[in-house]
Amino acid sequence: MATNTKTPTRHILSLSGGKDSTALAIFMRGRIPEMEYVFCDTGEELKETKEYLDRIEVYLGKEIHRLNPDRPFKHYLQLYNGVLPDARTRWCTRKLKIEPFEKYVGDDLCFNYVGIRVDEAHRKGYISTKPNIVPKYPFVEDGINKDDVFRILEESGLGLPKYYEWRSRSGCYFCFFQQRIEWVGLLENHPNLFDDAMGYEKLDPDTGEGYTWNERESLKSLKENPQRKEEIKLEHARFQERQKNRNKNQTLSQVFGIGEVEGGGESCLICHL
Repeated sequence: MATNTKTPTRHILSLSGGKDSTALAIFMRGRIPEMEYVFCDTGEELKETKEYLDRIEVYLGKEIHRLNPDRPFKHYLQLYNGVLPDARTRWCTRKLKIEPFEKYVGDDLCFNYVGIRVDEAHRKGYISTKPNIVPKYPFVEDGINKDDVFRILEESGLGLPKYYEWRSRSGCYFCFFQQRIEWVGLLENHPNLFDDAMGYEKLDPDTGEGYTWNERESLKSLKENPQRKEEIKLEHARFQERQKNRNKNQTLSQVFGIGEVEGGGESCLICHL
């Protein structure tokens, strides 16, 4: 008697605790009954992120599977000889987010729903490249943009997570993609976590090379120089004013002041959407 060896097809939506993936979960709710929801928990997430995920879970009425890496961040930091992750290496995303997700999927055919919007359809980011994990972009297909995302969140009653009051994206509290103003926000809102992040920075006594989260300045120098903190706040206020003056008829996303960042770069989709 022949056995059925057909590879199962799964539908998985990866939540980061950010606005776009949350809006996508709301948008897709009920459309695919067998949809699975996952969150790759590095163990280094903000408490505001976890609180928001709890609220999303209640709204969806389905479990969000928390996926954990096989080893903590400190283990991999030691494995990489104390070299902090950056936009070039991104070993934290690979080891703490993508590999746990790929392990969860296994060899099954998986349609992975990603919250890239139509106004950022060019974005590549950083996601799994396994051939059995096929990305799907419902927002691109249905023409959903940033203002639509805010509308979806507002109408659902979920709104935005608390960290958006001082931070532009989800992810680990020490994420190297943070802007300087967000490091200031971490210092003011979570001083203990700021100190933890600062503790990872170091100077190699042999080479004189410094390993810091921000290439331009260390967290130690930021904390010990209150004047520098005020300069960063002033620079950011000026930046926001320039953005505001570019368009007097502000959209909802501009009113919130989220998504327009100084610098930037293609951040890790599995972390920040």
